[in-house]
Amino acid sequence: MRIVVDTSIIIAVITNEMHKKRLIEITKNAELIAPPSLHWEIGNAFSAMLRRDRITLDQAQLALNEYRKIPIKPHDVNLDSVLELSKKYKLFAYDVYFLLCAKNLKVPLLSLDKQMMENGRNMGIQIIEV
Repeated sequence: MRIVVDTSIIIAVITNEMHKKRLIEITKNAELIAPPSLHWEIGNAFSAMLRRDRITLDQAQLALNEYRKIPIKPHDVNLDSVLELSKKYKLFAYDVYFLLCAKNLKVPLLSLDKQMMENGRNMGIQIIEV
């Protein structure tokens, strides 16, 4: 099975959030796919946590080491299509990257972001519930 995973999933796993065990069960033996933007979104999430003093630099670096162990296949998306869907659904491009990945590949999306899941359903994308 192939699954598009968004940033919320990866952050939940590498920071040991409450859904970690269930997310690992869902994705076991699956091919994980994400747009290349995932890499920078992970960095942005940790920079926000550092700015708010929610984690230390050492904790962030340990989490990044865990992130690097997760095999995620990058899937590029067409920016023209991203902008078209951004306009049509009034979404930011960084969300559309993930949605378009799932839509183009005709695979389900796994997310903890309620708005992302709702937008995916509106676009006809199968959503995996946690």
